[in-house]
Amino acid sequence: MASKTTAPVLAARALGRATLARQLLLTPAALSAEDAVSHLLGLQAQNTKPPYYALAARLEGFRPEELSALMEAREVARIVTMRSTIHTHTADDVLTLRPLVQAARDRELKIFRKGLDGVDLDRLAVLARELVEERPRTPKEIREALLVEWPHADPLALTVAARCLLPLVQVTPRGLWRRSGQVRLTTADAWLGRAAGPAPAPDATVLRYLAAFGPASVKDMQTWSGLTRLRDAFERLRPQLLTFRDEHGVELFDLPDAPRPDEDTPAPPRFLPEFDNLLLSHADRTRLLSAHAKDRRWKGNQAYRVFLYDGLVAGLWDLEETKDRTTMTVQPFGRTSRSERAELTREAERLLAVMAREGLPYEIRFGAVDA
Repeated sequence: MASKTTAPVLAARALGRATLARQLLLTPAALSAEDAVSHLLGLQAQNTKPPYYALAARLEGFRPEELSALMEAREVARIVTMRSTIHTHTADDVLTLRPLVQAARDRELKIFRKGLDGVDLDRLAVLARELVEERPRTPKEIREALLVEWPHADPLALTVAARCLLPLVQVTPRGLWRRSGQVRLTTADAWLGRAAGPAPAPDATVLRYLAAFGPASVKDMQTWSGLTRLRDAFERLRPQLLTFRDEHGVELFDLPDAPRPDEDTPAPPRFLPEFDNLLLSHADRTRLLSAHAKDRRWKGNQAYRVFLYDGLVAGLWDLEETKDRTTMTVQPFGRTSRSERAELTREAERLLAVMAREGLPYEIRFGAVDA
């Protein structure tokens, strides 16, 4: 195995192509929605629609009703996991990834300790569990019930404490395609009908992370997971991994048989939802983000929907739905040629053919991003 100083260098463009291949974004994959959610280790789901658009960008023949049916059947569920954000996970991953990242939830709880002065956290966990397992409750209902017990505590801190201490899933109809509903919570155990085990060692998840996001550094995976001190797991796995360096000398790990396409492999346009994990799961995101695009994806703490062109974030897009039609506005960061607009239009049509309201016309417009 190559040492850190002699390991081959992978340029940002090569890293980008490798990651796009793992993320099913070079060629639409012939996978079921459940298999794709598992392979990707979940889908960012801060909002209700992004998981559907994430799969539409990645899968051949995807229909949003497929993911919705999995949610109703409790084969997938919405829960806070990586980076303290809501993800759509398979039932198996709810019961393994949530315990794995519990240490990060414990750290998050410490941020709110002033608002929890005098609160018995063990008792809070018992009371909150009883509440949500009696019937799914809204965050407001949980907060109000806990305030009866601790009237001087900070209300937000009580809600955060319940979420950190317990694996709370959002029950349906929240998150269903074109139905959704109010956030109501119960425990993963109650919703899925089986209990999670103890927190697993991270080794298996390291391998899965590399399969979905690699090649990657230790810091990359820590950024994705919100965990710290993962170096030991990578070192245990080192004998079965390949190592590379990026252009700055950072050591990268990878699976020997994972795809690493040539950096000039064509990368078709892809339209991604806000907060897509492709763009949140590395400490160094230059494999997908040019300096020009880096600060143009966000407004405050809200992310815009972005599209990729030639493997890089190249602009924004938005969707307006009325009772009469769906209008998609594509906003490139720079000038686009006629052929580039034609490519973007074809991919937009592929997306809208699946995601627009059935029976309603749609149109695609091009605009400019405000400087």
